[in-house]
Order: sequence, then structure tokens, then C-alpha cells
Amino acid sequence: MDYITLNDGNKMPQLGFGVFQVPDLNQAQAAVKDAIDVGYRLFDTAAAYQNEEAVGKAINNSGIDRSEFFVTSKLWVDHFTYEKAKQGIDESLQKLGMDYLDLYLLHQPYGDVYGAWRALEEAQKAGKIKSIGVSNFYPDQFKNLELMSDVKPAVNQIEVSPWYQRPETVKYFQSEDITVEAWAPFAEGKRNIFTNETIASIGEKYGKKNGQVILRWLLQRGIVVIPKSVHKARMEENFDVFDFKLSDEDMNKISSLDLNESQFFSHRDPKAIESIFGSSLKALR
Repeated sequence: MDYITLNDGNKMPQLGFGVFQVPDLNQAQAAVKDAIDVGYRLFDTAAAYQNEEAVGKAINNSGIDRSEFFVTSKLWVDHFTYEKAKQGIDESLQKLGMDYLDLYLLHQPYGDVYGAWRALEEAQKAGKIKSIGVSNFYPDQFKNLELMSDVKPAVNQIEVSPWYQRPETVKYFQSEDITVEAWAPFAEGKRNIFTNETIASIGEKYGKKNGQVILRWLLQRGIVVIPKSVHKARMEENFDVFDFKLSDEDMNKISSLDLNESQFFSHRDPKAIESIFGSSLKALR
């Protein structure tokens, strides 16, 4: 396993396991157990995923020391005030059955970001969280938060895939010593990503499949990546990406596939913000 040293000195595995869209607790717990057996030690959940309990049970029942794991969760926008954020942190810890989180993120850049961030800073000082960061922040949103805060975010988890490569955004955050973490690295299979001929032709050279090529491409860009699967064979396949390295030519071939657009929705579209986050934000009034 390769590791990245965050700007606060903590080390984070570069390849992890995500549990987005696995709300069934039994299925989520079984998936995390399988992932642990495969060798994953970075696990990414969130309050909004409704499966923190399952992740915690699988890890706590693994027989492996807690210190061997890197556990991430995220605060949803319906807790984006100072007081509610403090509650949200404690709720995540309680559901996970853990004394501390390795990384805790503000899940979205909306609402009282500054009040919520202050709660994260205090939780970090209290030892409840080792590293704190954000998710889905654009560079200007990030810079505004940084200038108003005492602690610089360590991570920004954003959408990155071959269809939405975001080279300038990734370059900016890495130049600011912020670790970029990619969600939806496979774009949830959109646009036939697992059978794309360009990626497949690259994979043939190394005896690898499309998903493995994509993960290797992200790792070589210095990005942390958290693929998700409920199938153990796919977990094993995704984990088998440290025995080869893409050439510069192959990296450039993948770069040519960039569509430069989100495969889900724009975090800067007012209508999308209202539709997806409006009810949660209005509940804070």
C-alpha cells in the first residue's frame, strides 16, 4: 500500500474503500468485512450514507487493532451550524463505536460552513478527530474558508474520473498542500467506462482491466481514491494496482478522454443546489 502524508503530518492510505449507496446495514457490514479481508484499511463513510453503524461494526469486530485503520466520515449540511456540528461529530463517533475519527469532512460547501468548521477545529484539538477537511469545495470556496480559519483543511474530496479529470483544480489543491481524494473514480459506470476501447487497450499491455487502469492513473496523479463494490472479486481486482505503472504515453492517452463535465450535477448550479440541499438547509432556520 502507498501512503500520502497530509499537511498535518498524518499518513493516509492512497487506496481505500467507499460505501456510498449501500444503505442496507447488513450488506454494508458484509462488504466492509470482505474489504478488510482483501487488505483495505482506509474506509470512507458519511452521515448521509446511513451506514456508519455497519462500517464501525465490521471494523470493530475484525480483530485488527483500531490503529491499523484510517476511518473517514462526513458531516451533512443539515448539521452545518456550530452547535449542530458538535452534535454531528459525536453522533458519528457513537454510530461508529469509536473514540476518534482519522478524518472528518464537511460534506458540501453550503450553509454555515464557518460555524461547522469551528466545531471540527475544536474536535480536532480535543482528540476526537485526527485530520479535518472538506468535500466538493471549489478553489475559491476553499480559499475563503482557509482565510477565515485557524486550521487549514488537509483533504478535499471531489469528483474525479476519466470523464471529469479536473487537471487545473487538482493542480491547485496539490500546490496548496491539500490532498485530493476522488469520489466516483469510475463515474458509476457511465458512458461504458468499463469497456472503453482506449482504456482497454492500455490495460492489455499490463494484463489489467479498465477499472485497474483508471485507479492506477489516479494514483500516479497523487490522488487518494475510494472505489466501491459489494462484490469481493471486484474488491480484489481494485486492490491489485500496485504491481504496474502507466507510461507517460498511456497517462496522456487517458488525459485525451476528458469530457470536462460532471457526470452527476454541477455544484455551482443554483437549481441543483436548491433541489438537492434546499430542504436540509431550510431545516436549519
